[in-house]
Amino acid sequence: MRLSWTLVVSLSALQAALGATPAGRSYDSHNYYVIEHDPRVDSGASLADVARALGVEVVEQAGELRDHWVVRSEKPLTDLVARGEEPRDAVIDAFERLRGRASSELWTRSEDDVEARAVVSSVKFLERQVLRQRAKRAPPAIRPPASVKSVAERFGIKDPLFPDQWHLVNPEYPEHMMNVVPVWDMGFTGKGMISAVVDDGIDFTSDDLSANFDAINSYDFNDHEALPYPKQSHDRHGTRCAGQIAAAKNDQCGVGIAHDSKVAGIRILSKPISDVDEAMALNYGFQNVSVYSCSWGPPDNGRAMGSPSYLIKKSVVNGINNGRGGKGSIFVFASGNGAHHEDQCNYDGYTNSIYSVTVSALNHKGEHPYYSEACAANMIVGYSSGDHHYIVTTDKGKNECATTHGGTSAAAPNVAAVLLLAVQARPELTWRDIQYLCIETAKMINPDDPDWETIATGRRYSYKYGFGVLDAYKFVTAAQKWSLVKPQAWFDSETIQLEGGIMAQAKKYSGGTHIGPNGVTSKLTVTKEMLTGSNFETLEHVNIQVWIDHSRRGDVEVELVSPRGIKSVLGKKRSGDEAKTGFPGWVFMSIKHWGEDPIGEWTIKVSDQNSPDEEGRFLGWKMKFWGTTIDPSKAEKYEVPLVDNVLPPVEDPYRPIVVAPGVTKTHSKPTAYLPENSPHTTPTPTSKATAAPAPTTPTQNTDADEDSTWFTDASDVVKTHKTIFGGFGAISLFGLIAGIYFWRQRAERLKVNYSTLPVGDDHQMATLGGGTYDPEHEGLGPSSDGRHPSERVAVGLGFHSSFLDDDDLSTAGTGPAPKYRDEPDNDNTPVPVSSKPPPEARAPSPTVSGDGSWEHARAP
Repeated sequence: MRLSWTLVVSLSALQAALGATPAGRSYDSHNYYVIEHDPRVDSGASLADVARALGVEVVEQAGELRDHWVVRSEKPLTDLVARGEEPRDAVIDAFERLRGRASSELWTRSEDDVEARAVVSSVKFLERQVLRQRAKRAPPAIRPPASVKSVAERFGIKDPLFPDQWHLVNPEYPEHMMNVVPVWDMGFTGKGMISAVVDDGIDFTSDDLSANFDAINSYDFNDHEALPYPKQSHDRHGTRCAGQIAAAKNDQCGVGIAHDSKVAGIRILSKPISDVDEAMALNYGFQNVSVYSCSWGPPDNGRAMGSPSYLIKKSVVNGINNGRGGKGSIFVFASGNGAHHEDQCNYDGYTNSIYSVTVSALNHKGEHPYYSEACAANMIVGYSSGDHHYIVTTDKGKNECATTHGGTSAAAPNVAAVLLLAVQARPELTWRDIQYLCIETAKMINPDDPDWETIATGRRYSYKYGFGVLDAYKFVTAAQKWSLVKPQAWFDSETIQLEGGIMAQAKKYSGGTHIGPNGVTSKLTVTKEMLTGSNFETLEHVNIQVWIDHSRRGDVEVELVSPRGIKSVLGKKRSGDEAKTGFPGWVFMSIKHWGEDPIGEWTIKVSDQNSPDEEGRFLGWKMKFWGTTIDPSKAEKYEVPLVDNVLPPVEDPYRPIVVAPGVTKTHSKPTAYLPENSPHTTPTPTSKATAAPAPTTPTQNTDADEDSTWFTDASDVVKTHKTIFGGFGAISLFGLIAGIYFWRQRAERLKVNYSTLPVGDDHQMATLGGGTYDPEHEGLGPSSDGRHPSERVAVGLGFHSSFLDDDDLSTAGTGPAPKYRDEPDNDNTPVPVSSKPPPEARAPSPTVSGDGSWEHARAP
């Protein structure tokens, strides 16, 4: 039965009456902010008092994020400022004044000062929201034979479209399809289940989707309306993906894999959108929606790096911890379509998230298509377009059909639909059970492809195919008898600093080991006692965070070798990536070590292309293991850290205030053949992993080093005075110098604190977001002496990474029409906030693991 307009309107009214519908936005007349307010602080201010002090109006809670509030203030009538001055933000300025009062050394009991301290202590996070364009992961350019259309027209071929849905039934290559028909025979067709397509909307008037459209769990975050209708001419992507999942079994177009399920539409890709709205979107309906299908992300141009902002990371983790009654939302992301640009899905913070089921593509013959990205974060492959065969599905319009859908954009919904059937068959599956089942049931394809490697558990893994192709029947039958995994645990290694490597403000690099012709290696040892202390039992995902300064980021290559000799290629060269910003705390991820014993010595190697015109330094690294608990009763829920990318880590970070520049941002599809690379066979210098390793080459002096030397020399001078008078004089001099020394040390520590940026302080982003753009240090090429300056700027880097990018900024809301994940994304700049300062802060693999298999990532 089709969903009548009367019912749709009634459901929308019910949503509004229950207060479930997000409030509208008026970005033309108001500025919007997010406040993280802590109501549990002693002597803190209430939310109402905070709003009054900042001059803002409370709009609503930020979706499902507890204690996060959307507030707004009217825009000033004019933004005219004196020449040379930057426009100011009244709300940020108000908080800065309160912070100044609260941190004043002149303690007073005045009512204003007491209020200031109460407000500042209650606000953990304050961020101005700007509109950013997310981009769809589009199918690659269509290259059909010129005669196909003419032949069809000439012979009048008008066959029903189900026979054309080869991903469901493939008579030509029967071993290459999603294998869902046996699951339908088991009675699992999605009845009672809900998925959400996070995209550019769903045409719920379509004859193929109207009966299965779920209005209650749908919302338009672009236009802030209840129904996510695809209004713009290019808004077809979400409807096509929705048809793959839930197109009804009728006489229109084709049929969805879960054709008796409901599908919700969450519209975010049609216009620029703020981080808080994206965060709300990824939690929308999270008690009812089982699977979120996401075929979008940062640009797939082989140049950009992109990662979710602090708010979006919190939203994803909130869905993992609390979605589906605590079993966790299931997020499926397309790996990307940029392989032909040498792009790799480990440069995308969505696809290399441990919370994502990352999906690459296969064509109808089981071949790796030219566009599908490879990386160590790929978990599974699904069928999609290639060799002039496409995915047939629903299109925008009452009875329109799409016959050229494809790319990893189409592989992801196919997988999402199978996962939905599995949850129908076994509702108690957690998000981690789903990932285990992907790995356990994946079917190996193209076994002669040299990209396959045997890993420590005896399984085979490929950067192109992950653990293999998803087989619906194997997956669902395994799910029915699956033993649920124990809760999640994690282990954080020490942070290794090489030759005093520092990125104190997420703004300036200093120190680090020069990357020579043989690269740089560093080792880190993990013991059983370390893991036991973290209640850690079995390894699943591995995160590797690196700080690398380089004058040409695309030249850098990173690999990790486990104690069992298994090599994970984390990042390969990208010829088009000319960014000078390096890797400022970038987090790679590998699932190649899943199930491996992590105890022993881990080795990281960082190398480049030995270009005489480029140079770099490896400053530091650390690892995080994710896995199962030893004692489930001691399991804890993970919380996103406020500050996670400074070197060395800040244990008591400042609270951030973020003044986001008015920019437009896009996500684009992940696509790229992985670059070929010959493994290094010459010996490489090694650096033992220690908290402060002894330098093997002269280190660059920091201010603190200079202070220490000056202080010591002065002390030696004092010791030469032997007379009483001289002794008193020396003591006086000692005290003076010590005072200056500690004052300078305190000033150095205070550098960790960001100062608030005016609203107009836009800057180009090259990787992870945040930080202040310093035009004087924009070029990080070799200095006159052949080395970088002692402090090297990481342009656009900050405490919490927003959507990181390398492309030019444009004014928010005025960007071009969104493309399918092909447009650049831009970032806002975070500024920490606090009433007090923080404290000071390969050997070749054995034959069991293929060496350099990434060279074969290009399709045959």
